[in-house]
Amino acid sequence: MASQSVIGFDLGGTKSSIGRFDAETGALLESRRYPTDASRGFLAVQKEMIDAIQTMRTPDTVAVGVGVPGLVRAADGVVLHTPNIPDGVDIPLLHILEQELKLPIVVENDANCFTFAEASHGAGKGLPVVVGITLGTGVGGGIVIDGRIFRGANGFAGEIGHMLLMPGQPPYKTKDLRGDVEQFLSGTAIGARCTDADTPTDYFNGEACAFLRPDLFKEVAWLCASLIHLLDPSVIVFGGSAGKALEKHLPVIAKELTTWVLSPMPVPLLRVAAADHPDMLGAALLALKVL
Repeated sequence: MASQSVIGFDLGGTKSSIGRFDAETGALLESRRYPTDASRGFLAVQKEMIDAIQTMRTPDTVAVGVGVPGLVRAADGVVLHTPNIPDGVDIPLLHILEQELKLPIVVENDANCFTFAEASHGAGKGLPVVVGITLGTGVGGGIVIDGRIFRGANGFAGEIGHMLLMPGQPPYKTKDLRGDVEQFLSGTAIGARCTDADTPTDYFNGEACAFLRPDLFKEVAWLCASLIHLLDPSVIVFGGSAGKALEKHLPVIAKELTTWVLSPMPVPLLRVAAADHPDMLGAALLALKVL
């Protein structure tokens, strides 16, 4: 049987990544990363995405999966809202990509892609309830139960970044007083709280943001405690550039959790992403399911 490949595309608010994977083994064959010029709006970003896919596809490419940050109606691939890319409202992206690419397409929330990859190939492999949290430009989340993405009644479960953390009390001056997780733990938010950081890894390592770290660890623990009481997960997996920088601090967060998690409920495993390129890989793996 001739080899086949599948493309996974991870659309980010700051940067985007595209990879072509072996459809049988999941091995990465080639990849590219480039800045997302979100200021130009979603339609311009969409055109650049299509151009990148057209450039990378090969005659043996059988499907394409795209992960999008924001609310995605998985049933018909309509992007309802992209908080970090302007004008991403009610975009029939699945239909557009099918017309342009003439291939089977999946359009999915990017954090669902991340969590699916970690549940099948990474830090949650073999575990029944996997929760993924991505700390990037925003905060994303996904839930995989027994190998399937949990979507909820209307398809929008797992919007962890919009869970309320301290309602009405965001940690910096803003007109938006939600006080949700994204306002505390996204890269954008932490950057506003610690202006001396040069990269997302500085938030959790080095001296630049050391003053803020005790608060950050407590806030991550509060978020995890709510997820534990709701879902009783086997593992919580952190991804994104800031999320992966949490790795050496996970024992501190696990200890903090013992203060907030109701006894005798166990604290689940806390891990950082282990799959290679999980956002792209998850999109690609989900695309293979439509064949």
